[in-house]
Amino acid sequence: MFLILIIGGCNDIKHSSSLGDILDAGILKVGTTYGLTTYYNGATGPVGFEYELAEGFAAYLGVKLEVFPYYNLDDLFPQLSNAHLDMIAAGMSVSPERYQRFKFGPGYQRVSEKLVFKQGKEWPRTIEDLKGKLVIAAGSSHHESLLKLQKEFEQLSWQETNDSDMEELLEMVLTEELDYTIADSNILALMRRRYPELSIGFSISPEQDIAWAVNKDRDDSLLAALIEYFGIIQNNGTLAALEDKYFGHVRLFNYVDTRAFIKSSREVLPKFQPWFEQYSNDLDWRLLAAMSYQESHWHPKAKSVTGVRGMMMLTLATAKELGIVSRLDPEQSIKGGANYLTKLLKRIPDRITHPDRLWFALAAYNVGLGHLEDARVLTDRQGANPDMWVDVKIRLLQLRQKKYYKTTRYGYARGNEAVAYVDNIRRYYDTLVWLDEQQPQILEPEITPDETEQEVEVVAD
Repeated sequence: MFLILIIGGCNDIKHSSSLGDILDAGILKVGTTYGLTTYYNGATGPVGFEYELAEGFAAYLGVKLEVFPYYNLDDLFPQLSNAHLDMIAAGMSVSPERYQRFKFGPGYQRVSEKLVFKQGKEWPRTIEDLKGKLVIAAGSSHHESLLKLQKEFEQLSWQETNDSDMEELLEMVLTEELDYTIADSNILALMRRRYPELSIGFSISPEQDIAWAVNKDRDDSLLAALIEYFGIIQNNGTLAALEDKYFGHVRLFNYVDTRAFIKSSREVLPKFQPWFEQYSNDLDWRLLAAMSYQESHWHPKAKSVTGVRGMMMLTLATAKELGIVSRLDPEQSIKGGANYLTKLLKRIPDRITHPDRLWFALAAYNVGLGHLEDARVLTDRQGANPDMWVDVKIRLLQLRQKKYYKTTRYGYARGNEAVAYVDNIRRYYDTLVWLDEQQPQILEPEITPDETEQEVEVVAD
């Protein structure tokens, strides 16, 4: 069973044999699977790393996109073999067995397969340490990897399920319905932001390419177009920008920090949530809350060695400019921080599109607009794109190096802290969105904001 999403065009499924047929029909039929890194329906419509890549490929060909999301890969493969689909874009690893069945476009990511268990349980470091129930998703490349291992470790056994996908199996490890599962490293990186108790035992396989599959029995015209498309988006930075959008902020994992954030979201955030919602302006209140956690861990009396204070860590000068009487009053601090971020967003050049303009504004909140502009100038000098965060954040790091900052207008800056600042906020924001949408009861305010303890600090004239 599958659902059909039509992005323009008709919904008749016709057999396609080559790129010429696709161009004549004006429709590209792409199969994928539901998931965090592939395709799902978000608040504003279809989203996902694979979906955005496929959308770009259809635009490159000048045709309309039809997406057919399935629940598992096993259902996708016959559709491709029978030419009911033009290609599969589902975060598929290029295993030797799959390579025998299909043609693959260029590899655009590399992932490894990880044995996952629950934090606190006995750590399995090798196959011989497995002492419980191992379940994997049917149709995944994990089956092939385990078969290879079974030749060396005859005692290795596992079960496969069509009823649960990789993400659900990870959740079942947490509820102790099973002891182990296997997950691709990119999906696991995202899931651990939600469930920090997911722990890695060992790698089941070495890194493998992720690529799109096309029908092996058809001519190579579609494959040639894929090679050209990925070459273009790799050279113009589009691929790097998409990777940064979906994965750039989750490559590093901190177990203690992630657990502390989720705990604070349950216990502390509800006290202040009404003010984040009230003063968010056109921003997402959850982004504002994520900023505040990065700034102060939601402590109204927070103070840094540089003199910034309060929930949103405002400087004295910024507080005066915004009309804030007390930076230690959480309501005033939240209001001031929201207004300041809104002002920064308006000062980012209009040609810079979302989400990059938001990452730029957050970086400016931390390091200042002047230093951000210095980094953009360095980016342009070095032949990269000054309007893309994935390029500019590299040059922010250079603002600590004399050979670079001596050529800039505003000089030395701790640009590395601004990059970490943005990445952390993005991680916190993703987790808050998930908590709010999947477990909203966690974020229900238990007390009203005016019950919080406050210390008065009057901003001097």
